[in-house]
Amino acid sequence: MLYREMGQTGDKVSILGYGCMRLPKKDGRIDEERTEKQIISAIEQGVNYFDTAYLYHNGKSESILGNILAKGCRNKVMIATKLPPPLIHSPKDMETIINTQLKRLHTDYIDYYLVHSIMSMEGWQRLKRLGVEEFLEKAKRAGKIRNIGFSYHGNKDHFKEIVDDYRWDFCQIQYNYMDEYNQAGKEGLLHAASKGLGIVIMEPLRGGQLVGKMPPAIQDIWDQAKIKKTPAEWALRWVWNHPEVSVVLSGMNEEAHIEENIRIANASYPLSLSIDELELIDDVKKSLAGMMKVGCTGCGYCMPCPAGVNIPLCFTLFNNKHLFHDRSFQFAYLGFTTGTDGGKPSYASLCQNCGKCEKLCPQSLPISKSLKEVAKDMQGFYFEPVGGLIRGYYKIRSLIGHSKKRVTN
Repeated sequence: MLYREMGQTGDKVSILGYGCMRLPKKDGRIDEERTEKQIISAIEQGVNYFDTAYLYHNGKSESILGNILAKGCRNKVMIATKLPPPLIHSPKDMETIINTQLKRLHTDYIDYYLVHSIMSMEGWQRLKRLGVEEFLEKAKRAGKIRNIGFSYHGNKDHFKEIVDDYRWDFCQIQYNYMDEYNQAGKEGLLHAASKGLGIVIMEPLRGGQLVGKMPPAIQDIWDQAKIKKTPAEWALRWVWNHPEVSVVLSGMNEEAHIEENIRIANASYPLSLSIDELELIDDVKKSLAGMMKVGCTGCGYCMPCPAGVNIPLCFTLFNNKHLFHDRSFQFAYLGFTTGTDGGKPSYASLCQNCGKCEKLCPQSLPISKSLKEVAKDMQGFYFEPVGGLIRGYYKIRSLIGHSKKRVTN
């Protein structure tokens, strides 16, 4: 196994991290016996970074991982888990959650603790008002956590603002050859690295889309390579080719996938892909982009939208739904654009047809028209009611918080 430095933390992490969001199941439940064998096998082969979260598998992910590591493996690995913003409305909530996590994980400390899935500067500001900075510092002083970070799913501008707004030790972003310019993207990656942050990559295979059934035209491109590689190897090695990347997470739940990923990780050095290989991957990327319903490259020149629409994100999820024939992107659209982190809504139907974005788009896309198509396709009958409930929930919680402060003062 190859290892890289996790930013300025002093830790050396396996370049392959074990994601515990998609553990194997049997009869509708997590197959704990199989999960244990898989995790122990990965540890024995050098994997030392395990990523879970308070909400994964309804809390079972942390508990099962903790049970396995408590059998003699805890000191061989680093654990990463996360604080869930939707459940945070007071400092007491934060304390309750981290103490629950320590108990679930059978440990006295968490190596890498993340604020989970920030999607906007507004969402981060909400947590700051609730005292998250003070909570994190207190937990670090008490030895409950060693390193502080955040995972992110918003645009690159807000990402850079959040990176600069706090003394983070590391961050976690979605990054793969199709998302080079989406979300935090390459610009965000380089910015975080310049600040000395360790960088964890999630969704290097886009949840499996980049290794699933591809159009024949894409396989024809892969077949042109002088040295043949599997789609998973192309995708993973593209990410590991970036020297700024510390660890790449893979949600492994099949023995064959674990073995393949470890094999690839054992030979994936930074800057090791040839110019011809990088051009081949770029050809695949361009071909896939050409098959998308909206020709958005995710460059972000259209942003910020005066009405608050996250234009690149809306187009990315819309394109992915149709390119990969996967309705899960529609649910991701609901989660990412309705302000579930406490930030402002950013969905397509907020567009006011002002035309500002179209004047700035280097692709000359009919953005306003395309956003109408996105809204029609992605915002089902349930969308507005659910969005309203989410906004109402945060409004009520905010009012309760203000009332408690007045009573205390």
